[in-house]
Amino acid sequence: MKTLALALSAATLCLGATGGAFAETADNTIALSNNYAGNSWRQAMLDSWAKVTGEAVKAGVVKSADAFTTAENQATEQAAQIQNMILQGYDAIVVNSASPTALNGAVKEACDAGITVVSFDGIVTEPCAWRVAVDFRKMGAGQLDYLAKRFPEGGNLLEIRGLAGTSVDGEIHEGIAAGVAAHPKFKIVSEVQGDWTQTVAQKSVAGVLPSIPEVVGVVTQGGDGFGAAEAFSAAGRKTPTIIMGNRQDELAWWKEQHDANGYETWSATVAPGVSTLAFWVAQQILDGKEIPKDVTVPFLEVTSATLDAALKDTPTGGVANKEYTQDEAVAAIAAK
Repeated sequence: MKTLALALSAATLCLGATGGAFAETADNTIALSNNYAGNSWRQAMLDSWAKVTGEAVKAGVVKSADAFTTAENQATEQAAQIQNMILQGYDAIVVNSASPTALNGAVKEACDAGITVVSFDGIVTEPCAWRVAVDFRKMGAGQLDYLAKRFPEGGNLLEIRGLAGTSVDGEIHEGIAAGVAAHPKFKIVSEVQGDWTQTVAQKSVAGVLPSIPEVVGVVTQGGDGFGAAEAFSAAGRKTPTIIMGNRQDELAWWKEQHDANGYETWSATVAPGVSTLAFWVAQQILDGKEIPKDVTVPFLEVTSATLDAALKDTPTGGVANKEYTQDEAVAAIAAK
């Protein structure tokens, strides 16, 4: 993974290569509207935004790139936040949305006011907005593809859902359902809410373990794998294959188990640094570039072969990550 220094170096090179492109947006202001910061992924996402946009402001790429997070994960509160950003006169708003549809009214208001809106991770469906997203359905279905190779005879599965009402939760769940349909020897015997958080997932899994049969796997959404492992351990149950979500606690637990008994699994999620890609997409739009409404980025996966390197590069309490330079954003846009 690139260090921040390398990323900034690349950004500096890009500044020299593109010349006047940055000057066109030097007076522009961009705001981040975020609906939730209650887990390690969201905190890493905000950190990545602050690092990359902070350097962009220092370099004169944009005038400002303020970040705001609502106090509660409520679409009404985030809609009010966006309406306040409209009044403040931001040139672009980058949104991690509480709902794919509930913010559409506020987003349309922003567009009608001449403001560029780019949604990412939790995207919006309002046609005037741009979307930067991972194929979360593919990520969900990929969990079943992996488990089918590990367990050709199938078996029972426990599903841990994410934050209710978000596009990410819905799409990963749909992908898992499609994966089960493609591999019908597997059966979801229980579904619990994990909110992408270790403590919530641990409590939810512990609550259903007494009433469910043995499971060969746990399909997840990220931030919940270590909590699930702790719940199985506390209940004295055999630990199944738990799909992980690139959190440092998950990777460290996996490494410990692998070294002790050869434990194998697979880990994947969208890199928190996708916020920096969304920033550059907004900057490019403000610069007058023609950008497709949908920009898709690959999810970041960790396998047994890359576990050691991923764990080494992931800070304690953090998430395996990738932050984007402007060059990489331009390449990602051009690839679509």
